[in-house]
Amino acid sequence: MTEHLLTYFGTTALSWLVAVPFIGFLAVLFTPRQHVTFLRNFAMGVMAVEFVVSLIVLAGDYTTSAYQFSAQYPLVESLGISYNVGLDGISLWLVLLTTFMTPVALYASWTSVTTKVKEFALCFLFLETAMIGAFVSLDLFVFYVFWELMLVPMYLIIGIWGGQERIYASIKFFLYTMVGSLLMFVAILFVVVAYKGAGGAYTFDIAQLQNLILERETQYWLFAAFAL
Repeated sequence: MTEHLLTYFGTTALSWLVAVPFIGFLAVLFTPRQHVTFLRNFAMGVMAVEFVVSLIVLAGDYTTSAYQFSAQYPLVESLGISYNVGLDGISLWLVLLTTFMTPVALYASWTSVTTKVKEFALCFLFLETAMIGAFVSLDLFVFYVFWELMLVPMYLIIGIWGGQERIYASIKFFLYTMVGSLLMFVAILFVVVAYKGAGGAYTFDIAQLQNLILERETQYWLFAAFAL
C-alpha cells in the first residue's frame, strides 16, 4: 500500500498540499458573501480535504536524511531560484500539525465571527496555503516569500476580528514581524553571496548552501538574524 501511494503521488503530493487551500481560496473569492452558511461549510470542507491529503506524506521513509516527496522546478535560473519542496522528519510533523489545527481553529472561531465571514474564510485558507508552503520549501527565496505571505492574513485577522485593542495589536505585530523578516532576508542574502564567493553559483537551494563553511562568529550572527 505504501509503495502504491508513493508511486501514485510521487513528486506532486506536496504541491497538492500547497494547492488545495489556495484552490479553496479562489473558490471562496468568487462566492457571493450572502451565502454565509455555505462559505463556512465550504471552508471547513476544504481544510478537511487538506488534512486527509496531508496523511499521504506519512507513507514516506523518514528513517534516512533524504527529503521525501521532493520536487524541483526552476524559476529564475540566473539567480538559482527554484520551486523546490520536500519533507524531512521534522517538517513532516509541522505540516501534519498545521493541517490538523487550522480547521480546528477555524471551527472554533465561527462562534465569535459573525461579520465579514467571507473575508475571514479567505484569510484562513490563504494562511494555511502560506504556512504549508513555508514548511515544505527547500529554496530559501521561496521560503521567504511564503513566510511573508503568511503575515498578511495574520495581520488582517488580528486587525479586523481581534479584541478591543486589535488596531494596536495589529500594528505592533506588523512592526515586529517586519523587522524580524528583514533581518532574516539579509542573513539569507549573505549566505547566498558567500556561497557564490566561495566558488559556487548563486543558489537559494538549502541542500547546496549546507556545504558552505563559515567562521563560527559569522554563524552566530546569522543564527541571531534568523532567530530574531
